[in-house]
Amino acid sequence: MKSIAIVTDSNCGMSPTQVKDLGIYMLPMPFFIDDKEYLEDIDMNQSEFFQHLEQNPGCRVSTSQPTPESVTTLWDKLLKDYDEIVHIPMSSGLSSSMQTARMLAEDYDGRVRVVNNQRISGTLRYSAIEAIQQAKNGLSADEIGTWLEKTRFDSSIYITVATLKYLKQGGRITPAAAALGTMLRLKPVLQIQGEKLDAFAKARTKSAGKSMMLQAIKNDIENRFDGFDESAKERVTLHIAYTKDAEEAELWKQEVME
Repeated sequence: MKSIAIVTDSNCGMSPTQVKDLGIYMLPMPFFIDDKEYLEDIDMNQSEFFQHLEQNPGCRVSTSQPTPESVTTLWDKLLKDYDEIVHIPMSSGLSSSMQTARMLAEDYDGRVRVVNNQRISGTLRYSAIEAIQQAKNGLSADEIGTWLEKTRFDSSIYITVATLKYLKQGGRITPAAAALGTMLRLKPVLQIQGEKLDAFAKARTKSAGKSMMLQAIKNDIENRFDGFDESAKERVTLHIAYTKDAEEAELWKQEVME
């Protein structure tokens, strides 16, 4: 059985300690604050990032993909110890990093399988963990990649945000939509069910946004997946992702569980 390394990027939402414990390798994603480049969890961790935003409300934030050199350097290092690599970048609908990785993999004689998994955050994390298990089950890198792509749409993400400022900066919504939403104090609910970030609903309050997300999740479980019944063919897994406020996230978790 061939030895296989599983690689993803820091958009999976895991810390360096978590991926190390799981036996996964992670590329840090670059981001820019006022044109200065940082690497996630290397130059600045999440706590420091949000502290910087609070202290510098006028700063400009943008993201980028890993450099080709950083990708191939990691692959070259891993292929000294592993036979193959399964590389699972963030959704191709949100970044060009998958396309870049596929181009780079052409020089690796089939030893690197780049997966167009169409996931991010908790769902990307889950894909990496599933890939580890499939490698233990004896699947090859190509078989794991094919399986991940076959099941890539078996997930939903719903998001609500406190401010439209950074969606506007990142080009996710137009300046006019951001201005109107801010004026009306709307809390947008966004969704990812595949390639890209889409508008799902508009809420007047955070509480209403949460209710919309809960109803959307229930609808997906009942209609897109196999339902809540324990006899369903596959288990439904819920992930809760948050930024900055762990106390509020814990309260949200209790609402979701109920």
